[in-house]
Amino acid sequence: MKSFSYVAQDAKNKQVKGIIHAENEQEFLKKVKEKGLYVKDYKESDSTDSKSLYKFNTKELAFCCRQLSAMLTSGLTLVKSIDILCKEQEAEKPRAIWQDIYENVQKGESFSSALEMHEGSFPEFLISMVAAGESSGSLDVIMQRMSDHYAKENKLKNTVKGAMTYPIILLVLCIVIVIFLFTFIMPTFIDMYDDPSTMPFLTKCLAAISDFIRKRWYILIAIALALVFGIKYALKTPKFRLKFDRMLVKGPAIGPLITKIYTGRFARTLSSLYSSGIPMVECLERASAILGNTYIDEKFVDVVDEVKQGEALSAAITRTEIFEPMFCSVIYVGEEAGALDSILEKTSDYYEDESDAAVQRLVSMVEPLLLIFMGLIIGLVVCGIYPALYGSFETIENE
Repeated sequence: MKSFSYVAQDAKNKQVKGIIHAENEQEFLKKVKEKGLYVKDYKESDSTDSKSLYKFNTKELAFCCRQLSAMLTSGLTLVKSIDILCKEQEAEKPRAIWQDIYENVQKGESFSSALEMHEGSFPEFLISMVAAGESSGSLDVIMQRMSDHYAKENKLKNTVKGAMTYPIILLVLCIVIVIFLFTFIMPTFIDMYDDPSTMPFLTKCLAAISDFIRKRWYILIAIALALVFGIKYALKTPKFRLKFDRMLVKGPAIGPLITKIYTGRFARTLSSLYSSGIPMVECLERASAILGNTYIDEKFVDVVDEVKQGEALSAAITRTEIFEPMFCSVIYVGEEAGALDSILEKTSDYYEDESDAAVQRLVSMVEPLLLIFMGLIIGLVVCGIYPALYGSFETIENE
């Protein structure tokens, strides 16, 4: 991805400077146009030297938002708070980014504009929320909400990583055992046959696999690499990505579990955005985009259009057939009671707990499959070497 530094004018004829990351010049110009800016000058900068290439993870974002919230609540000015936060950064790259933000805010730029100049480092969701906090005069409250939001995001990621540790170890163990069996064990028993034509059919098949792994292992590595890069490339194509994302939501077994995880993230994000005073249409666009699923994005184009035309949010979301009926009913109750933000907040807590349970169930489905796979491989090898082993025992008895 390339970095483009630019000088532009906004709708109020105010000069704006910043950096935008894009795949090419056309995408850069499109992003600038979406921001409502008129470009006066721009140039492609060296991506490797760009300070903005550093991307803050959820743990760092939670820490920064929490620190800013605490300092703003205690009465410190925004400039002083950013200065202190900058000095608290241990790594060089994030410190350089916060130093640049500090200097821009000190010159009179808004906090959201200063963050937007480092769009690749900070998520658009955070920038939007900061802009909403500045316009409503409740930046300290927004920072606290963002701290809670990213802390929960980080907790979910850690839950997924922790839950996947055992299955990954099990998968690696399966691969090591298979390689060991076919590389060292099988050849030993195959050599017991004086005439290879007398081998049982299963033993011949396993012998052929063993011979292939020992002599043509590089082909297997090439196939594995081709699959990895092929899938990565395919996921970049819109049609394949749409089908893949649809399978995640609608697929059997994993579909309902993935949907629970999406529902928890969507409810929390929509609650944070809506309670900050951001218009519902923008809330929906940003809340659906944060899920990173093209199938849901496509469905929400219709939801946004319907809400613009005056349709009830609960009815528009129900027609997508993505979320559970209970979630749609909760939104309906919130709309009728005029307390959508508070109900969404409570619902997000419920679905976050459901998300954790869904992750555990998803992992619990993978573990037995890996164990069954390992058992089948070992069973096949035993069946393949048993005739040779049995024949060697008979030879010993006859002698």
